[in-house]
Amino acid sequence: MAKKYIDVAAHFDTNGQIIPIIFWWDNGKCYRIDRVTEIRRAASLKAGGTGIRYTCRILGKNRYLYYDDYARKWFVEINENF
Repeated sequence: MAKKYIDVAAHFDTNGQIIPIIFWWDNGKCYRIDRVTEIRRAASLKAGGTGIRYTCRILGKNRYLYYDDYARKWFVEINENF
């Protein structure tokens, strides 16, 4: 597995919490995040790195979206052969 950095639009609430809403793949395709079901600090054991892990419901499936708060970048785990 590898990290894939992506562009993300997020909502910042009055408590300072960041909630991702939409992300874009490098081909320009846009994906709406239907729901965020969990937010926690965690490591990406498959791709390496740590940050805030968002468990998101996207197109009917649960996916992890990470915010590396040190580098200030969003990433997902992808298969290197993809």
